[in-house]
Amino acid sequence: MVNNILNKIGNTPMASLPIANEPNLNVFAKLEFYNPTGSVKDRAACYIINRLLSEGTINKNTTLIESSSGNFGVALSAYAKHNGLKFTCVIDKTTLPVNEMLIRLQGAEVIRITEPDAHGGYLLNRIKKIKEILNKTDNIYWVNQYANPLNAQAYYNSLGTEICLEAPRQKVDYLFMGISSGGTITGVSQRVKKNYPNAKVIAVDVNGSVIFGGKSQKRFIPGIGSSMRPEIIKHAKIDDVVYVNEDETINSCRELLERHNLYAGGSSGSVYAGIKKYFKKNKVDSKVNIMCVFADRGERYMSTIYNDEWCEMVREYNDQNVYSEAVAI
Repeated sequence: MVNNILNKIGNTPMASLPIANEPNLNVFAKLEFYNPTGSVKDRAACYIINRLLSEGTINKNTTLIESSSGNFGVALSAYAKHNGLKFTCVIDKTTLPVNEMLIRLQGAEVIRITEPDAHGGYLLNRIKKIKEILNKTDNIYWVNQYANPLNAQAYYNSLGTEICLEAPRQKVDYLFMGISSGGTITGVSQRVKKNYPNAKVIAVDVNGSVIFGGKSQKRFIPGIGSSMRPEIIKHAKIDDVVYVNEDETINSCRELLERHNLYAGGSSGSVYAGIKKYFKKNKVDSKVNIMCVFADRGERYMSTIYNDEWCEMVREYNDQNVYSEAVAI
């Protein structure tokens, strides 16, 4: 029994995911939507706030501020309230309504950006707004998931450690992770490479993301990809990148539900699609252990990925646009 569900972080289930006609691929997914607020971001939100308070970097009168497409904002709002802290979350018009609702219900102030930036997204304008607020506000701390080393440390010490300990037969050949703000893959890749130096870390990105040099274009599914290269990923240990498109993401999310009873979010579908796509080009002739991370739950995507009309709209839009992928990291 726990006094508060927010204390029940980590030790999430790991599920085996057999892939049809691929007997050499032993795929194991960490189901991070079993964390208290429904995503992998709980790990960082709790860790960062506890560290900041224990080290005296912030106090009970400090206001936290962060830019978020949804999940991190939900997690930070919950753990800030749990610790009696004020929190301001800068979101944008693409943030899923359910995530905005959850952030507001936890008592956070929400600032919603509606003007797109030069790349057609909203991240750069979210960060611009934060910097404006920082310049005119006292006792405020920007969590800054894109550069704060505490973000990577959170995942190194928790999720990365769990993956290493739970790997079947203590063997990790590949690690597949979606990439967006960069902290999760940075911390986990560092920890996995420490235990398994020969493991290959494969970042899964989406068409329209600029993280690895691709051309920025409109993306509909939040939580994966970015319109800037996060500073924190210069510390990540990434061996290769596989790109998926949003149609592949949608189809894979639905396949996870229909074949594996996993009601997972958008980036999870991207990762699953990325694994299948990567090994179509990179065949293996012996069994390999493939670890991956499913970051959040599917319920928040009922009006998008699991909505037929929305999916058709995305497909029609993307059919009319050609995306440019980066060729190397």
